[in-house]
Amino acid sequence: MNYQKVPLSAGLYFVGVPIGTARDITLRALDVLASADVLAAEDTRSMRKLMDIHGIPLRERRILALHDHSAEGVGARLVKAVKEGKSVAYASEAGMPLIADPGFELSRLAVRESIEMTCAPGPSAVLTALALGGLPTDAFFFAGFLPNARAARSAALEKLQEVSGTLVFYESPKRLAAMLRDAAVVLGGERQAAVCRELTKKFEEVRRGTLEELSHLYAKTSPKGEIVVLVDRGYSEPIKQIDIETSLRSALLEMSVRDAADMVAQAHALPRRQVYQIALALGKDSI
Repeated sequence: MNYQKVPLSAGLYFVGVPIGTARDITLRALDVLASADVLAAEDTRSMRKLMDIHGIPLRERRILALHDHSAEGVGARLVKAVKEGKSVAYASEAGMPLIADPGFELSRLAVRESIEMTCAPGPSAVLTALALGGLPTDAFFFAGFLPNARAARSAALEKLQEVSGTLVFYESPKRLAAMLRDAAVVLGGERQAAVCRELTKKFEEVRRGTLEELSHLYAKTSPKGEIVVLVDRGYSEPIKQIDIETSLRSALLEMSVRDAADMVAQAHALPRRQVYQIALALGKDSI
């Protein structure tokens, strides 16, 4: 299908592109790519290939490369083009722009310069993985790529222990086994997880299990392709009032009300004020 140029107002257009299957692109995204005065992409070859597949002519336009090493200079050129009355379209290498993508700096620059922005949304590896992973989707936290070094990776995971939602990570095939190993240690090997690989592509695969099970599995195999890892939230049994009172009665045998409340609140990860009020009531009962 060949797309004809349609009028676009001056502004910055973020374009969502497929994460695998080329036909997942939206009609509006194709309109924008066919019509924008200026094109920019994280990967110019991927953009050119996508346009060729869908019969979008490049015409006299060239595609500017916007990546980590060029973001500042190219971003300034793109903003300048918008100020001159041109329409500018930017696309990530795959999926939605700005999600683990250098387009974020362009977005920040556009906000500072009061540039009009809009988005032609499209596929997202994060949302696709959540749809297929079989874990809760009522709340989730996208953590992107974890650090390479083991100590830094473990420290980052520790900060995510109490997040009350499904954790979503991007990971490379080479680091997957190490990431799952560290996640099992820090977050708990019993947590449910899913490894989603090559989403929407020919060899799409989703493997589910506990972090410990998946860690053992991928320690013995070397996966290929793009990977999203999901980890379920931690579930802890709610602390019962009688358990708090039992702990306080024991502590009050040797401590003041204030010190007993401090110790029990810390032990059960509860608000100190809540525990202190219970300790006061118990102290009065014993008079």
